[in-house]
Amino acid sequence: PPPAGLVRLYGLHTVRAAIDNPRRRISSMTVTRNALARLGLVETDKLPFPFEIVEPRAIDKLVGSDAVHQGAVIEAEPLPTRRLSDLAEANLLLVLDQVTDPHNVGAIMRSAVAFGVGALVTTARHSPAESGVLAKAASGALEHIDHIEVRNLADALGELHAAGFHTIGLDSEGKAELEASFEGARIALVLGAEGKGLRQKTRETVSALARLDMPGPIRSLNVSNAAAVSLYAARRHLAGTRK
Repeated sequence: PPPAGLVRLYGLHTVRAAIDNPRRRISSMTVTRNALARLGLVETDKLPFPFEIVEPRAIDKLVGSDAVHQGAVIEAEPLPTRRLSDLAEANLLLVLDQVTDPHNVGAIMRSAVAFGVGALVTTARHSPAESGVLAKAASGALEHIDHIEVRNLADALGELHAAGFHTIGLDSEGKAELEASFEGARIALVLGAEGKGLRQKTRETVSALARLDMPGPIRSLNVSNAAAVSLYAARRHLAGTRK
């Protein structure tokens, strides 16, 4: 495991994005000669952290041979989380109700950054910690999105309502289609874990429950795919409100 207080992040996109992020405090980098070149760096570069050039098997020992590390790994402090009160300008948020799988959360972050989401809101418990697996799935997106952790999701949704957000919970049994549920110029999409979906308290608190219209024989999507489709629809709605 990494030293106390640090996380190990790996993969070329992940490492390059971390190096380019002024908010990311990197302790050290271990890298192959080939990966160093693919990161656009040379041995004589003066970086604000030490780095060591090694053979690929040395990185396998650090992160495991199953990790797709592409020859680059850093040890760094986790990014600081933000507060709901920091969201003065955001008009689109993504809220996760106890989505625990780091692959899914990483993929969701990638879509969130692609569609210009102001922040990702997660629960302090039953959500994955920042990790190499999550960061690799996010493919660099971890460095580009504000992350807010809340202790009580229902209270947080209430704060969002007070700030003018229309909150929409995605639910396969929702009475309305998602596109018909958009309202106003600030949208927060709320997604639950696969299988159990949104918790009852969350369902009771959101402004609306909506479903994705799927005419095919399969009526559910992986949560990261549902997030991407929903964000695309929300972005189209918000573009219309600015005309």
